Order: sequence, then structure tokens, then C-alpha cells
Amino acid sequence: MTIETSLKPPRKQLFSGDTPMSRFLSEFVESKVAVVAALLLFTIIMAALFAPWITPQNPYDLAQVSVLDARMEPGEQSFDGYTFWLGTDGAGRDLFSAILYGLRISLSVGVTSGIIALIIGMSVGLIAAYVGGRTETFIMRIVDLQLSFPASLVALMLLALMGKGVDKIILALVVAQWAYYARTVRGTALVERGKEYVEAVTCLGLSHARVLFLHIMPNCLPPLIVVGTVQTAHAIALEATLSFLGVGLPQTEPSLGLLIANGFEYVISGKYWISIFPGIALLITVVSINLVGDQLRDVLNPRLRK
Repeated sequence: MTIETSLKPPRKQLFSGDTPMSRFLSEFVESKVAVVAALLLFTIIMAALFAPWITPQNPYDLAQVSVLDARMEPGEQSFDGYTFWLGTDGAGRDLFSAILYGLRISLSVGVTSGIIALIIGMSVGLIAAYVGGRTETFIMRIVDLQLSFPASLVALMLLALMGKGVDKIILALVVAQWAYYARTVRGTALVERGKEYVEAVTCLGLSHARVLFLHIMPNCLPPLIVVGTVQTAHAIALEATLSFLGVGLPQTEPSLGLLIANGFEYVISGKYWISIFPGIALLITVVSINLVGDQLRDVLNPRLRK
């Protein structure tokens, strides 16, 4: 080390301090792409949450939708003098309003199904790793059987039996995704079970449930957060796929996939905006979630740090 190097001031970090949160934020912001993706994702979530207040039209309210405004190009004006900056679809709905309302449905379905699948998969994986023996073998064979089928095929079969609806598609996504969380937490819990702190709390006479959910589970959360982020993006894309195929949400609740499907028949005739703009919104949402998930994986997994 030269004198000039030793005299250089230390690199200033954006988040100072020695707390776990400050270290996490400091490492997360090292990737500019992840920061941009996080800001973009935050903007999308806020726009979806406040859609009723920032959109000029409620696409669910038939009194606000006119068939006379159907298939208007971006920038055209309605008979009332309103400018449709993203155009309208075949039913006369403002695409900007329909996209934000569709984002609300897509995000709510993806997050809700992800949380429920995480709770179920985490509980099953923890029990399998902690109990061991034939119970673990039986549970993991079910998980392997579940993972042997594509998630889209499982969800498609369930929706074909149950029908359309938000609650039904959430149930189908939970069934299709819980095994991913179970396998992830089982592998982490097996490592944690052999550590000294587990032996210590076991010798104190604590109940198995307390050892499992208050001591082992918190140490299994980092990989679950990463998997949950990726699976949320996968659930949003899967819901859009199912709605595009016509087995997801009903026509009265247009998600992004249903908006793309409604405009698919007009693409050949040159009315590209009906499918392209909802598709771009879906692409930006899924890509931003995946980029945030990739950075979370690098930050929360010490083995992947450079």
C-alpha cells in the first residue's frame, strides 16, 4: 500500500451505520439497475393503488364507457372532448384507465397468492425438515410430484374444473406454487436444525412449535424473500397467461392478460395499441420485480457476494 493510497478518504456510503437494515440498503443500492427497477416498481404499485383517483374513467362502470369511443387511436378525442392518450379498446374503454385497473387486479392476485403459498409451503417445509424420517420422505415426495407438473398446466386444469373468478385463480396459483416454497425452506431448515442454537433451545425444554417457528423459521426467511419475489412475478405472468387463454378472470374484471386478449384480434387490422400497451405494462412490471429479486438474492446470500 502506497502513501497516496493510505491517505485517500474512505468511500462514503449512502446509508451509514452498522445496523442490519443500513448494511442491507447500502449493498442493495450498489446496483443502479436494481435501484431503478425498485423505483419503477414502487411507481407502478402506487399508480395501481390510487387508480380510482388518477384515472379519468372507471372501466368497470358501464355508464362511463361508450361504444362510440371504441378502437380510437392514441391521441384521439372523444365526443366529450377528452383525449385518449393511449387510445381505447374494442369496448370503448380508455386504455390508460384499463391498464391501471388491470394492474390492481394483477398485483393483488400475484401478491395474495404468493403470501398464501408462502405460508403453506413454509409450514410444510419446516415440519418436513424438523420431523425428518418417513414424514419428511412422504412430504417431499408430494412436493416432487407437484413440481413435476408445469405450474401453468396445474392452474389450467384447476380453473377448468372450478370456473372463472378472482378467488378461484388465487386458489389455482396457490396450489401451483406452494411446492417451490416448501422445497426452499426445507433445504434451509435442514442446515439450521444441525446448528448449536437449536440444540441449546431444545435442551431448555421449549416446545417443538416454539423451536420451529420462533427460532428456526426467522433464519429461513432470507431465501424465502428472494423466492417470494420471483414467484410473485411468475404468478402475475401466469395469471395474465390464463386470462389471455380465457380461463382466468371474467370480462367484467379486465386484468392485463384479458386486455391483451381483447386486442389480439385487432392486431392484424393495424390497431396495435389495444394489445401492445397492456403488454408493455405487463412486461415492465414483471421485469422490474425480477430485477429487484435478483439484487435481493445477491444481497441476502453471502455466497453470491462479489
